[in-house]
Amino acid sequence: MSRRVKLALYGLLCVLCVPFVFPTWWMVTSSVKPISDIFAFPPSLLPGRWDFSSYGRVFELQPFAQQYWNSLYIAAVVTVGTMAVAAMAGYAFARIRFPGQNALFVVVLIGLLIPSEVTIVPLFQMFHTAGLTDTHWPLILVPILGAPSVLATFIMRQFFIALPGELEEAARVDGLGRFGTFARVALPLARPALGAVAIFTFLHSWNLYLEPIVFLSTPARFTLPQALTQFVDAYGGPMWNVQLAAASMTALPVLVVFVLAQRQFIEGLAHTGLKG
Repeated sequence: MSRRVKLALYGLLCVLCVPFVFPTWWMVTSSVKPISDIFAFPPSLLPGRWDFSSYGRVFELQPFAQQYWNSLYIAAVVTVGTMAVAAMAGYAFARIRFPGQNALFVVVLIGLLIPSEVTIVPLFQMFHTAGLTDTHWPLILVPILGAPSVLATFIMRQFFIALPGELEEAARVDGLGRFGTFARVALPLARPALGAVAIFTFLHSWNLYLEPIVFLSTPARFTLPQALTQFVDAYGGPMWNVQLAAASMTALPVLVVFVLAQRQFIEGLAHTGLKG
């Protein structure tokens, strides 16, 4: 492409990204504005007066540091657990032949069609009977062993199907068994797919809202999506600058994870539909 065409293309992309970037920009800049300036018309791109006191109030009104840690460690555990389960399940569906393999995989995929709202009542009853309500165990076990891991299993299966079979044959010649072939050959090559799974899973766990409000009742155990709804004044109205400050800090880990794993994310999605 010529230089003029490239400049036109970059200009078009900059214009198209405005609807996606502007809400984030408004959120961050409004978090350092006085409440009276947040909804001023016409809106300003930069604060007329910088006020960072809302960030301090976030930690005064709620145990926000503890809630931040809750979301962080839950998302990390769920991400690692889902990657492990999905990698093994995806490899089994892709490489191990057994009776009813395709039928079982269809049954697994049906989990994508079941809304979480449908299963939330029986799940609550099950965890309440086990004495695990108002703990983080439901927020960890349900995503790893339930429907949210189905998409991850599908991505891993499609990636393993696309791997050349000669790699496994060479591993068997070298004396590796089934698990050794998976751990030493297939899994290291699956880093792009694992990157995609990691981003999907981390984002899903980080933004989880329904399950926390059902299973958790103690503020110190809240996760961030649930904590964001608690920043209200004495009359129940939203404290906009404080909520936006908390939301800005909440969005930061998602951006960091995506920036670090975006290459694996794109490669993983590109390899998902190559074969099978």
